[in-house]
Amino acid sequence: MSSLSSRSISPVQAATVVAAKDWTPTSWQSKPIKQDVDYPDKVHLDKVLEKIGRLPPMVVPGEIHRLRQQLADVAMGKAFLLQGGDCAELFDYCAQSPIEAKLKVLLQMSLVLVWGARMPVVRIARMAGQYAKPRSKPTEMHEGKEILSYRGDNVNGYDPDDRTPDPERLLGAYFHSAATLNYVRSILAEGFADLHHPSNWNLHHVKSSTLRQEYQTIVDRLTDALDFMKTIGADPNAGGSSTPAPPSTLNTVDIFASHEGLLLEYEQALTRLLTDPENAAQKKYYNVGTHFIWIGDRTRQLNGAHVEYFRGIENPIGVKCGPSMKPEELVDLLNILDADKRPGKITLITRYGVDQVDKFLPGHIKAVQESGHVVVWACDPMHGNTKQSVSGVKTRHLVDITKELSQAIRIHKQLGSHLGGVHFELTGDRVTECVGGSMELSDAELLDRYETHCDPRLNYEQALDMAFLIAKYQEKQRGFSGVMSL
Repeated sequence: MSSLSSRSISPVQAATVVAAKDWTPTSWQSKPIKQDVDYPDKVHLDKVLEKIGRLPPMVVPGEIHRLRQQLADVAMGKAFLLQGGDCAELFDYCAQSPIEAKLKVLLQMSLVLVWGARMPVVRIARMAGQYAKPRSKPTEMHEGKEILSYRGDNVNGYDPDDRTPDPERLLGAYFHSAATLNYVRSILAEGFADLHHPSNWNLHHVKSSTLRQEYQTIVDRLTDALDFMKTIGADPNAGGSSTPAPPSTLNTVDIFASHEGLLLEYEQALTRLLTDPENAAQKKYYNVGTHFIWIGDRTRQLNGAHVEYFRGIENPIGVKCGPSMKPEELVDLLNILDADKRPGKITLITRYGVDQVDKFLPGHIKAVQESGHVVVWACDPMHGNTKQSVSGVKTRHLVDITKELSQAIRIHKQLGSHLGGVHFELTGDRVTECVGGSMELSDAELLDRYETHCDPRLNYEQALDMAFLIAKYQEKQRGFSGVMSL
């Protein structure tokens, strides 16, 4: 464990410091820790962390507060959450084409969801920092030899000869994350998400004519709506004025970054004491390496280091919630992470497996309802449905993913709750890692473009399949009050 001190935190100015009781950015170091990385050269590690602590923030408190406000709307049923991206990012994904492809599929999915639900969609990408992965064992066997497990690009290399943890990879994680965020902001500002040009959103590679026609129907309706707004003068970007109109929701969107907070030394180095944008007289602690950060199923111990770190930061927090989570433990965890019970502060990301949803989700919902916490409920139908394929690689079947999501929607509705969002591992590329969907990808085709270094992801078309299924359900619910499934 690193000996990084609190000197990496911004000095206190003439403002009141507001922090959780008995919490500092270093207090996690007194707690037992899971999924820690053993670096051979601690001196080198500390030098790297000290440098990261001096580097500028990648996000600012105003952006974090904006996301918290939007997630509060999700918790109250006024918006819908779409979170998605790679299982584990590679440094190589920090390039124009992969970034644009991932943004494109998230934007297209959100457009479909907005059309179906007629409510805002909050977009959070598993991007610009999702470089670390928890592992069930620290070592694995390779060609008869025991070697260290691959822990993600910010720890070691995927090549079996490059498994020694290297502190310089933490610097690499910072700079690749910063470059990714910079490019995302740039292309969004230049109109990448501009609804005035829906032809830019066409599906060049969709094989299914049915799916293509459904998408085109949405684009046609949007075009008609924009033309109508232009005609009546409701569109500030229409008309012949030479003065540029201010940005609007028609030509740009918010896309927030997220990752699992696994390497606490790195997260500590990016924790800064900054002015609260809603109260200039107060300073609070923010993780400025991302907007949204979550605790994994393997690191959510009540007395553990990760829960201790997470309870002190102002960022909205996600908690993975699976079959091993007891209802009473979930309430205890919520009380630690959000003692003030702020709506939308916590997103519960449920991940059970298609055969376990009915057994565990009802108890979790009832426990949260009785606790008084107002959370965002998001369904991750991916992680509990991983299987071994006939081809010998890990895969997931869209039929299982769809069933878990459908069951989650049904159970929430029956218990007077509501599913506020979804969490998918996906890519904008034409990979072949999950079975099924409108393209009818078979097990025999998995090896055609099986590119993941971790878990299987939905490809471009499969991700849109899920968006259309959810949107169809939402559209029907707007005119029908009965219980329905996807």
